[in-house]
Amino acid sequence: MLAGVLSAVSSLALAEDEENNIFERRPLVAYAFSSDHDDVIGQIQTYRVRKGETLLDIARRYGLTATEVSDANHKLDWWQPPVGRTIIIPTEWIIPPGPRQGIVLNIPEMRLYYFPGRIVGPHGKKTGLTKAAFVSENTVYTFPVGLGRYDWKTPLGPFRVRGKTKNPTWVVPDDIYQEHLERDGEAEHVVEGGRPDNPLGYYRIELTLPEYAIHGTDTPWGVGMETSHGCVRLYPEDIKRLFYKVKIGTPGRFVYYPVKFGWRGGALYVEVHEDIYGRYPGLWQFALNQAKVMGVADKLDLKKLEQAVAERTGVPTYVMPGEDPEMLSAGR
Repeated sequence: MLAGVLSAVSSLALAEDEENNIFERRPLVAYAFSSDHDDVIGQIQTYRVRKGETLLDIARRYGLTATEVSDANHKLDWWQPPVGRTIIIPTEWIIPPGPRQGIVLNIPEMRLYYFPGRIVGPHGKKTGLTKAAFVSENTVYTFPVGLGRYDWKTPLGPFRVRGKTKNPTWVVPDDIYQEHLERDGEAEHVVEGGRPDNPLGYYRIELTLPEYAIHGTDTPWGVGMETSHGCVRLYPEDIKRLFYKVKIGTPGRFVYYPVKFGWRGGALYVEVHEDIYGRYPGLWQFALNQAKVMGVADKLDLKKLEQAVAERTGVPTYVMPGEDPEMLSAGR
């Protein structure tokens, strides 16, 4: 009996190791954009659901979250997606507005963009983030993130990377310690680095925003959800990649755009997400205001925009009159 139990546990461990290896081997894609007026990156893909799969499994293989895949497929069930159904894999995004420098995290989207860039000197326009001029290499990496709960919101604002730590020790803040103690009946003041149950994971990027960091996680399913105390969590494989690419001193911004407009060639698209922290009374009015700010209000088919705001798929959607040029070129 004991031998059978040990064999089952061993098989589960091997399966988990193999799954982790699959995620580790996921290619890291550098998405190219041709200029500051080329805003849409990536391409939509499709996938046929296989028996036994959840959206958590499928999404992570593509560098997505279950939330993103579910939203793109009319709120598809996370746990029992229909076997054999062909679903949308939403690997296409509109770059958030503003300078394409360093780290840009769009909170409602729960997605981080990293622009490698090259610092070439101390002169150049002030951006509010850095006095250094950046020469864009016209590439960007993007990663899904987990964020702070509604009562521990991830803050907005500019920052710089002030440090990086491998196998960070978590010194538990007193308010979080008290919360854990009340919830679980026990708690720790310190969680040593390298432990598999360390909520910081194995890599941490420290920021000049006091008390906040970008780090890994011991619960990958929390990526794409609001589960932290304000810090930004990445999949273990993604934080490792970002950790080794980002340099100390890199500038960044936490921004809040539930609606983004962007161009691909001469075609205008909109991408709409949930207003997760409830900053705006109505997304429709925010969308109209954002269209004016971006100077695209006169280009819109308002019925298409209204539908995109209502559906909130998180997928870039064509919002000009007529047919989507991408659909026409694909013969769809």
